[in-house]
Amino acid sequence: MAKKPVTGGSAPAPAAPAAKKGTTTHKKELTGRQKAAIFLVTVGSEVSAEIFKHLREDEIETLTFEIARLETIDAEDRDKVLAEFQELMMAQDFITTGGIDYARELLEKALGSQKAMDIINRLTSSLQVRPFDFIRRTDPTHLLNFIQQEHPQTIALILAYLEPQKASIILSSLPHEIQSDVAKRIATMDRTSPEVLREVERVLEKKLSTLSSEDYTSAGGVESIVDILNLVDRSTEKSIIESLEEEDPELAEEIKKRMFVFEDIVMLDDRAIQKVLREVDTAELAKALKAVDSEVQDKIFRNMSKRAATLLKEDMEYMGPIRMKDVEEAQQKIVAIIRKLEEQGEIVVARGGEDELVV
Repeated sequence: MAKKPVTGGSAPAPAAPAAKKGTTTHKKELTGRQKAAIFLVTVGSEVSAEIFKHLREDEIETLTFEIARLETIDAEDRDKVLAEFQELMMAQDFITTGGIDYARELLEKALGSQKAMDIINRLTSSLQVRPFDFIRRTDPTHLLNFIQQEHPQTIALILAYLEPQKASIILSSLPHEIQSDVAKRIATMDRTSPEVLREVERVLEKKLSTLSSEDYTSAGGVESIVDILNLVDRSTEKSIIESLEEEDPELAEEIKKRMFVFEDIVMLDDRAIQKVLREVDTAELAKALKAVDSEVQDKIFRNMSKRAATLLKEDMEYMGPIRMKDVEEAQQKIVAIIRKLEEQGEIVVARGGEDELVV
């Protein structure tokens, strides 16, 4: 028989002291590491794994330790962390688009003056603002009038730090006699010291952009001029390439190789692809398609007869593993055929920002 509870004799255990009336219990503020750990757990293992790929080993170890220490995540903490992340990403996007003043203006409208200042101050402590940030929102036409009398090296430096779309507009509008010179200087540019950047900005009579460190900054290079040339009109591109072929044939060839990559074949219409396929060796085509995604393969197969497509697929299947170098060489041969047909006027490759049709 169960015993009855004791109602007398010993005193009951003391209850936890009640909070005094009029006081509130404040939760301990989360550290930056704890916030990062909560964020990583919240977004899931796949996204976290991708983020880890961009971190140093010591950072990964620290975050892994913080994640291991987490027992349960309070819903309120989770929501605060996600809201803070969203605000920081929004602010950084505004800064990238139009600079710090532009970001502050938009954030004040969205979140209020104090909140905006808090976010901006937190970001700018670690943010590296690119040189010439002050001209990012300048209209290309106005910028062209401002810089076209400058030395080609100065123009090249400025264009290398601009978005390719804006840089392509300016390059296309420069006098023909300096276009190739500027293009060459961008392509061969490596690193520029902060002192030189400051001097150029000073000469341009603009307020200095904030440089967060004294490290040398990278801009220019072949990839930079390729991005720009891919967006200029065909006549400007041709004029620059021809001039470069006379001055520096090796550089011109390197630029031409990167101007149109094999995967860009999906930009051609069906008639153009059919013309290209008539010039391509089947064995080379089979190699070229080995390492591309299904979109590119399907585009090719759709422009072949059923029998030819079946034979090509069989060639690819029975070919077995091949070196990536051989695949790239085959792709480059086909790219060379595409450029040859374009130069002959047989096909037209639509450039960025153009609405041209292939004929």
